[in-house]
Amino acid sequence: MLRNAPSILIASLALAGCATAPSKLAPAAAPAPVSAPVAAPAPAAAVAPSAVAAPQPPAPAGSFAAWVADYRTRALARGVSAATLDTLFTGMVASDRTIELDRGQPGDTGSAPARFDSYLARRLDASRINGGKAVLERTSTPLAAAFARTGVPAGIIIGIWGMETSYGRVTGDFDVVRSLATLAWDGRRRALFTAELDAAVDIVDKGLATRSQLTGSWAGAMGQPQFLPSSFLNDAADGDGDGRRDIWGSDADTIASIANYLSRRGWKAGQGWGFIVTVPAGFDREDVRNPVKPTTCVRPLERHSKWLPASEWQRLGLVTTAAWPAPATPMSLVEPDGAGQGAYLTTENYRAILGYNCSNFYALSVALLGDAIAAP
Repeated sequence: MLRNAPSILIASLALAGCATAPSKLAPAAAPAPVSAPVAAPAPAAAVAPSAVAAPQPPAPAGSFAAWVADYRTRALARGVSAATLDTLFTGMVASDRTIELDRGQPGDTGSAPARFDSYLARRLDASRINGGKAVLERTSTPLAAAFARTGVPAGIIIGIWGMETSYGRVTGDFDVVRSLATLAWDGRRRALFTAELDAAVDIVDKGLATRSQLTGSWAGAMGQPQFLPSSFLNDAADGDGDGRRDIWGSDADTIASIANYLSRRGWKAGQGWGFIVTVPAGFDREDVRNPVKPTTCVRPLERHSKWLPASEWQRLGLVTTAAWPAPATPMSLVEPDGAGQGAYLTTENYRAILGYNCSNFYALSVALLGDAIAAP
């Protein structure tokens, strides 16, 4: 269900059947001063496969072999070596399974989970929490280094890692280059997948990874953090100091890459993501409705109120067992299942998580998993 997602996510949805994927998201604009209500900043997500309602796919442009030959000509013209192209494409045939999975995405048929509580119950279980706590202990050193560098806390990093690939256990075994070439040729989202194929080709041509390393989901997301190739080029980081960005085999690089991605999408050090709240009976939601319609990540952000200072939410009677942030902290109310069915006050950092996968279900699951992992 690749709805409004970043480019990483195209794949994790492919992998986990969850909600959406990242690429080159610009950091969300900071909210205006909160002396008055302000419009919520939206993460500028790259259009992932199901970010918009997909039209009927055009017929593929000729045979796959002819398409590959044409792609090779264009790649040579932009400076890719013939040896790289031989390594990547010799003997390649289209993947029928990739096409089948792409056209069967739940996001295209409207069969996404109906309620957040049922979605969360399938993901925030004891196995995932205990697994995350074990990872927290095992990787404390690279987590501390990532926190010092970016301000992204361990719980959030591990929450994403756990939701994406169960801490590296389920990363996908599709040939990423073959899948992306198939999707680019098939034509349903030709521009998107051609750009990601270009990025995958560049990764190999520049020696950043080997041909055999480029495995992942049917939609091209790779490695433990499920980065699409463009996200790898832009956001992957070397966490173990060996000069490489190995998101497949290195825990330290995986941690550094997730932290770097969130930092570049606006994560603010020293500020949490938000917390569960109880909304008082008779609360006037129309009074806090965001008058500005989102233009990116539309469906998820339509569930968000306008920004108000934390102190104003307290004055309005919202209650939490968590510690409130500084009174002037901008916060937005999110009720993923609708009014009166579970509520959360969220900060700008929550928008950074949405930048990874533009789905409230996903972002809240990551945040709540992170809280559970970090709890004593």
